[in-house]
Parts: sequence; structure tokens; C-alpha cells
Amino acid sequence: MATIPYIKGFSVKPERTTETGTVIFTDGTNEITPNQLQCEAYGYTYDKATGTCSTFTYSTGLGRAFSNLSNFIKGVGNTAQTGTNNTLVMGESNTVGGMSRNNLIIGSNNEISNGVNNATVVGNYGLAERDGEFVVGGGGFSGAGKGYAQYSTITLTGTTTDGVATDLFINGDSSQTIIARGKTTGSFQGFEAHLLAVRTGGSSGSGAVDDRLFQRVSGLIYLKVEDQTKTDLGSFGTTTGWEGAAKFSGTNDMHFSVTGAADMNISWSCTLNIYEINV
Repeated sequence: MATIPYIKGFSVKPERTTETGTVIFTDGTNEITPNQLQCEAYGYTYDKATGTCSTFTYSTGLGRAFSNLSNFIKGVGNTAQTGTNNTLVMGESNTVGGMSRNNLIIGSNNEISNGVNNATVVGNYGLAERDGEFVVGGGGFSGAGKGYAQYSTITLTGTTTDGVATDLFINGDSSQTIIARGKTTGSFQGFEAHLLAVRTGGSSGSGAVDDRLFQRVSGLIYLKVEDQTKTDLGSFGTTTGWEGAAKFSGTNDMHFSVTGAADMNISWSCTLNIYEINV
């Protein structure tokens, strides 16, 4: 959107337009949702039912047509829902959920959930539910369901400056820390995490920059973590108390947290493998 000047008597003006035609205003510092008077003063249409200001009426058919320009789909029975962009699908009967981007499916009867980005699914009856996830579908017990037998890999990252347990982020997104949601009775998971931690700074006089730890954490999951074990595969310098652990919160929401040490700046990277079966 070209820069629009303020109309006399108004302290807000249009800032940008979303893909669905909604006009976002600014007060010069923050983005805001305009009221009817502000919206219509600049020549846009105000929807009282939704409280939104629009430059055009969004059509799901139009959105799908534009989305398909950036997707490559080969095979029979594949579906890329509205708002899917930059996606490659090769196979049969696969589904990519809407409002997603940069995904890849090769195989049959696989699915990437709504809003999931940067995911890959290969094989059959695989289900990706997390950003940046790589899934190998194992067949789902002759079609019993997607995600019934599979393994997946996720990369987690984060930093610590103290000895407080801190959740790692999925795919580098600080808003995403829930790795898996515990499912109903009959859903079992095993996990194995390889964790690398490197000290990058901090005022602690113990140890030094470039102290590091390589650790493996593994366990069984059935509505909670069971039989969790940790093994240091290698360490250098002062790494006392550094560790990773799977934990649960809320309604069986799985996170992976790390604990460093006081006054030590530590960067963490974790490759997490999850093995799933539903019976």
C-alpha cells in the first residue's frame, strides 16, 4: 500500500491491507483497528457485524485461485485448502490444511494440519501437526487413521541465562512451545532428544565461554512422561546442572525444557525424535 497522508481531523491513517482485504490502520506508532468513522473517511467499507474495515470483499474461490499459482500438485485426489502457498504435493489422496505455506508431501493419504508451515511428510498415513516437522508415515494399520503409526523429527531452540527450567521453541518461534498434546487412551509415544548446549557469555566466574554439553534424553509418553532417562554423551568445561527434560502442563501438553546455570548465557539446540502408535 502506498503511503497515505493523514486526513485533516484524524490522528490515524491506513497502514497496510491484508491478503483478505482487511485494512489495518496506524496511529503513527502502533497498528490499530479503525472504527466506522475512520474507515469510511478514507473511502473504505466498514462491516458492522465483524467490526472490520475492508478494501474489497474476500472470496475463498479467489484466494484458492491465487494460492494455486504458487503450489505444485501432481497425482489424484490431492487437496490444498484455501490459503495454502508454496506447497509441493506428489502422490494420491493427500491433504494440506489451509493458511499454511512451504510444505512438502510425497506419498499417499497423508495430511498437514491447518496453519502448519515448513513441514514435510513422506510415506503413507502420516500426519504433521507442528511447524518444521519431518514425518515418516508408517501405514496407519491398513488405513485405520492418519498418524496412527509414524515417527517425526522436530528441531527446538532457545537460550537461558539462569538455573530456571525454560521451554525450548519449535522451529525458532517463541510462541510455539507445545510439542505434542496428549491424546486419548490408546495413544502411546516414545521420544529421544539429542541436546547440544554452548555457553556464549555471562558474568559467572565459574567456567568460560565455549563450555559445552551434548546430552541424550529419552522416555515413554502415555498421557505423561514415564521412565525418562538422561545420558551425557560429551562435555567440556563447567556444565554442572545443565540438562534437558520433557514435561507436561495443562491438559497433557508436552514441552521440552532446559536448565542452565546462574549468570551463564547458554544457547541450546535440540533434535527431538517422536515415535507414535495408536491402538
